[in-house]
Amino acid sequence: MGQAREVMDRLTSAMNAKDREMLAGCYAANAVAYTPDQGELRGRDAITGYLFHFWEAIPDVRYELVEKHDAGDVAIDEGVVGGMNTGPLTLPSGETLPATGKQIRIRSCDIARVEGGEITSHHFYFDQMEFMTQLGLMRELMSH
Repeated sequence: MGQAREVMDRLTSAMNAKDREMLAGCYAANAVAYTPDQGELRGRDAITGYLFHFWEAIPDVRYELVEKHDAGDVAIDEGVVGGMNTGPLTLPSGETLPATGKQIRIRSCDIARVEGGEITSHHFYFDQMEFMTQLGLMRELMSH
């Protein structure tokens, strides 16, 4: 198993254990993430803050791995993010929506480049429409 795979597996463990310190330690201080909903995030603090937000909105969030691949300094995970929305959800606009109480199961894909034992680049892919539809928020968002 390569270093990229080891770091990505540690990141998944940190997410599922809600271990903030371990999660932050997976990222380089100057890491960059690319997200479908928040765009480009620069720095460990911005990226971990983005992920912590999901813990607040979906406290029981779990990542179920479907496929994992790695080649050299890149690891790719395909999986399903699931949980119940019991906390407030902050939208990219800064608006906060109250918890919906809805269960979600969203397909996702993560591609991470690792250098020196830390993620330097992380691409998050998930379908925002699928996410908002499962939360029952599409009607609310369309009226804003």
